[in-house]
Amino acid sequence: MARLPRLVIVLVTAALLPLVAGQLGLLSGSPPTDLGVKDGRLKPPSRTPNSVSSQAWLWPGPRDRAAQIEPLPATGDAAATMAQLKAIVETMPGASIGETRGDYLRVEFSTRWMKFVDDAEFWFDPSTQAVQVRSASRLGRGDYGVNRERIEAIRSKLKPAA
Repeated sequence: MARLPRLVIVLVTAALLPLVAGQLGLLSGSPPTDLGVKDGRLKPPSRTPNSVSSQAWLWPGPRDRAAQIEPLPATGDAAATMAQLKAIVETMPGASIGETRGDYLRVEFSTRWMKFVDDAEFWFDPSTQAVQVRSASRLGRGDYGVNRERIEAIRSKLKPAA
């Protein structure tokens, strides 16, 4: 009988340890240093299934098809589109704007309990008149489709210019 309380303590501790680690920021990962637009391209998608990119086809490899997502539609000129995009993102849970320019927006999305961080980039591509997007988890191999779902949620809120 004395073993049962010890087992319960061990199990509860094991369950709470990741939560505490997340709350202390130990699961957020390091911010990438190579984000941004370089020669008309965002960073390639991750080699693991935890990212999406509207430019995945530019980076042929085993992840290009699985990571592919359509660019976001323009809702006006670059300034109007990016302003609307920023307004949408600012209302989303866990969103923190990292960088904003007239044609570029970088956002960090943090989960509530574990504090995992996903980095998202949005770039108004003048050649296609669309917003190229990349969103990737900093840690782990998979994301259970979270990055794709988030980008599609943003897409559904974009409203064309009147």
